[in-house]
Amino acid sequence: MKAVILAGGKGRRLAPYTTVLPKPLMPIGEMPILEVILRQIKRHGCEEVTMAVGHLAELLMAFFNDGKKLGLKINYSIEEKPLGTAGPLSLIKGLDDHFIVMNGDVLTDLDYSELYRFHKDEKAMATVATFERTVRIDFGVVETEGASIQKYIEKPSINYRVSMGIYVFDPRVLSLIKKDEYFDFPDLVKLLISRGEKVAAYPFNGYWLDIGRPDDYEKAIGEFEQNKKTFLGQE
Repeated sequence: MKAVILAGGKGRRLAPYTTVLPKPLMPIGEMPILEVILRQIKRHGCEEVTMAVGHLAELLMAFFNDGKKLGLKINYSIEEKPLGTAGPLSLIKGLDDHFIVMNGDVLTDLDYSELYRFHKDEKAMATVATFERTVRIDFGVVETEGASIQKYIEKPSINYRVSMGIYVFDPRVLSLIKKDEYFDFPDLVKLLISRGEKVAAYPFNGYWLDIGRPDDYEKAIGEFEQNKKTFLGQE
């Protein structure tokens, strides 16, 4: 099982920290969030990782080196210009079997090997790991017909199943990504659907948090410390 980790973004929502430190190196406890991810995917059977890097790439490369200390083989694909989330895949060689792609700033206890098996069992061209999020509307919501209010709902909560930023792809999707062109995963998913390809949704109900915002980052630090054994699979 190979994995591609997207670690080239500038992390603007976590500025000013990410002005001098790439977001995947932001510490969660005594290790950066990306090290947590690497330890997790190694535990689930991944042996080779390619990091798509750009912003402050030299710091990521110096920190993780070739991955030997973590029992992984780590390669690096350097973006000379921003290519979006899917565009970097056009630069990576050796993706000749189904592979995982994920953001380098996600704290989760997802079973990556189970996700990979699900994708292959579904015979999907792409699989998106999904998580249910509740969005609370802090206003009274009205439904109208003309000038008349037909329905009034005070501060409703709406449940959405959202992308976790973790995917599994059939290598054939690479033929749809033009080299050195900006391309995002939502556009790739919509293109696959428009072509009649199967895009599967993997429903996950465990723990998931994107640390991209300061409040979520602070929350992740506390919850990682409280549940370290769960996240790292330690006895």
